[in-house]
Amino acid sequence: MAAPDSTQWILQLVWLFVLAIPIACVAWTVTHEEIFREPREYCVRRSQDEGSSLIARKFFYLFTCEYCFSHYVTMFFLFLTRYKLLLDDWRGYLISLFALVAVANVYMSAFGRLRQEVKSEKLEAKRKEKVLEKVQKREQEEQEQEGPAPEPARAPVTLSSRSR
Repeated sequence: MAAPDSTQWILQLVWLFVLAIPIACVAWTVTHEEIFREPREYCVRRSQDEGSSLIARKFFYLFTCEYCFSHYVTMFFLFLTRYKLLLDDWRGYLISLFALVAVANVYMSAFGRLRQEVKSEKLEAKRKEKVLEKVQKREQEEQEQEGPAPEPARAPVTLSSRSR
């Protein structure tokens, strides 16, 4: 399927929001996920190396910043899809570049916030679990100090009470 032209503006908007998804996924994965931790740490060290040239530092910084990296990922996807927004010439590429970066970064921000909330909830659950364990342990120690609990008294069962 070819990218929509400027007469199909609704389809262009659909492409905008759909094409931003893989851009956000690639940019987030490279700049945040564990699978790229070692290369990312290398890039962080190289971007902070005062002995390197400005261009080299900026090049390596690109792989540590999701916003910066999303521009290059977007350029790759624009080359791959030939997607243009609103206009059918070079200006359409320029508009689509910045629109895709903006939408992809909204997606990444939402995902980052969601991950933070999930992490926060997990930590809160662990904290509550530890408090519960301490309370249960304290109750168990108190019961052991008091001795075995007496059995509750049972009411005698009579024949007349059973028949009802």
